[in-house]
Formats: sequence, structure tokens, C-alpha cells
Amino acid sequence: MTSLLNGIGGRTVVLAGATSASGLALARTLLDAGARVVATGRSAERLQALADAGAQVEVADATSLDEMTALAARLADADITVDALVPLVGGWRGGGGLAGQSDDDFAALLPALHAVRATSRAFDAALRASTAGRFAIVSSTAVGRPLAGGANYAAVKAASEAWTRAVAQGFAKSARDSGETLRAASVVFRAKALDPESLAPRIVALWDADAVDLNDRIIDLD
Repeated sequence: MTSLLNGIGGRTVVLAGATSASGLALARTLLDAGARVVATGRSAERLQALADAGAQVEVADATSLDEMTALAARLADADITVDALVPLVGGWRGGGGLAGQSDDDFAALLPALHAVRATSRAFDAALRASTAGRFAIVSSTAVGRPLAGGANYAAVKAASEAWTRAVAQGFAKSARDSGETLRAASVVFRAKALDPESLAPRIVALWDADAVDLNDRIIDLD
């Protein structure tokens, strides 16, 4: 099998919901590695730090399928090939055992799942068209050992993992049905907390392995 990999240099990585400190740190690392970074957020003001770092910024809600689809179309119209997508919408709320798992807390955590769904659907065709498309989410070790006080959080993360694994199956089926070599991979990173110092090198390394070796993998960052 002939590899189409050539490292992250020159590849375009979309960081969806990237206005956190972790998103900025990740963007800087990817830019330093030679990637083109497109960072999204709902606030132009909060995106300014990412623009100052060298990222292309787009005001768009990562949880909205319509807005993510519009962004994918804008990038395609500008002849920008999207090679990777990393939704970064997150947060934690919990405590109080099962009785303390409120509906309000659950609702506050759901945007993370909505972002995984919206972004993967909007950019599915683009990632499959890339010579080495990558979709990656940051999940939690809580999925492997859910606790009563974090049941809401673990449930949302587990659902996000299931969706991401379904993306992996879709990539594999598309390649198989078209008789082509698998080029796109969908990956789950698990960590106790989103730490750009451990995540960034793993994102950079996504182009050090072929899609057949990466697709549907769960990788522990800790």
C-alpha cells in the first residue's frame, strides 16, 4: 500500500469551539508544526487571541449543523482542503452522587455531544476527500470507570465516543464501497482533563500512521 502521508506541514486543521485557553495553546502548537489552523467560536472578541497567534478565525457555533455546514462550504469555495477536525466544546459539572445529577447539569454538558455530531456531519465529505483526513475528539477516562457523582458527564462522553466510532465505521464503509484505500480516520483521545501539552503532540502525530492503523482507535493520553 502506498502511503499518502507527508506529516502535518501544510495541512488544514479545524478547531471547532477553540476559544478556551486549551484551544489557544493547541492552535499555537499546530501552527508551530506547520499546519494551517481554522479556529471557530461564537465570539469574535474571544477569537482575537487565536487570530493574533496566526489562525484563520471564523465566527460559527460548533454545536450548529447549519453553521458548521456553511463553514465547510465557505472553506471549499476558498479551495481550502480540510484535513482534520477537532471539536473542543467541553466542560464539567457534577457531584452529589446520582441524586445530584440534575437535568440542568446534563443540559449544560450536552453541547459537547452536539458539537461532535454537528462538526462530523458537516465535514464528513471534506475529510473523506482529503488525502489523509482525521477526525478526533477528546473524551474522558470517566467513560471507562464512571462514578455516580459524574454520571451525567460520563454519559455524554460515552455518547460522544459512540458517535465518533460510528464516524470511523462510515469512513471504512465509504472506502470499501468505492474500492479505494482507506484514507480517513476517526480517533478518540481519552484523558482525565483536556491538556494541550499532551494532546497537541498526538494531534501532530496523526499523520505519522496510516488511516487503517488509526481508524476507530481509543488512545489514552495519560
